Amino acid sequence: MQFRYLHQVRARNPLVHCITNIVVTQFSANGLLAIGASPFMSTMAEEAEDIQHFAQALLINIGTINRSDVEAMLVAGKAANRVGIPVVLDPVGAGVTEYRRNITRRLLAEIRFSAIRGNAGEMAYLAGVEWQSKGVDAGRGNGDPSEIVHKVARQYHCIGALSGATDFISDGEKIVKIKNGSPLFPQVTGSGCLLGAIIAAYLGVAAANDRFNAVLEACAAYAVAGECAAQGLDRRSGDFALELINQLALLEDSTICARAEVEYV
Repeated sequence: MQFRYLHQVRARNPLVHCITNIVVTQFSANGLLAIGASPFMSTMAEEAEDIQHFAQALLINIGTINRSDVEAMLVAGKAANRVGIPVVLDPVGAGVTEYRRNITRRLLAEIRFSAIRGNAGEMAYLAGVEWQSKGVDAGRGNGDPSEIVHKVARQYHCIGALSGATDFISDGEKIVKIKNGSPLFPQVTGSGCLLGAIIAAYLGVAAANDRFNAVLEACAAYAVAGECAAQGLDRRSGDFALELINQLALLEDSTICARAEVEYV
């Protein structure tokens, strides 16, 4: 398949407003800069609406959620819906506690999301599939990840992206899987969260009727960058985190095209 969105991200430098968790703020910002986007890392409800008038995309990540963050997320999300920019949800640990379940339900009820990215446990919770999660880790279960992501996409009228050893993306009709990546991804805190930010950047330059391809390309680009970053590192996850940022900066659409293992399910 043809890959073209990385070039557009670098040419247009979309500003991504990230209301994300405190664990990953710097890593996500650096990753966005490396890919060619511009991060805006504000969690203030007082300016959340104004930001949507000059941002190209909004990321909402509930990793270290608190009441003031929820207020900012709701203000920003509703404003983004009004002005028509894409909104990405990363429901970190969504099903683990009643507090997170309540917040997730409220966000999904009050904001229209263009894409939802999560690990298997988070997406299984949204799909109503029984799953044994371990904190914010993916955990384990018997559900088919392709069916889970398909159900999330259909239920919430968005693009679903389930990330793991194999990534699955669906728009509620089509389902694709991406077999690139590295076992070092889960050894770096925030690697999934950064993918959510990069999906937002890609959506920020995509037409509304091509969001499936934009999310697919974002996931493929990220997986290929991780694959390149892991070469020769063995278990050196600290080096991997740094090299991942380097590889995002060095990445080209031609490299993604040559290395991406994308299959329709």
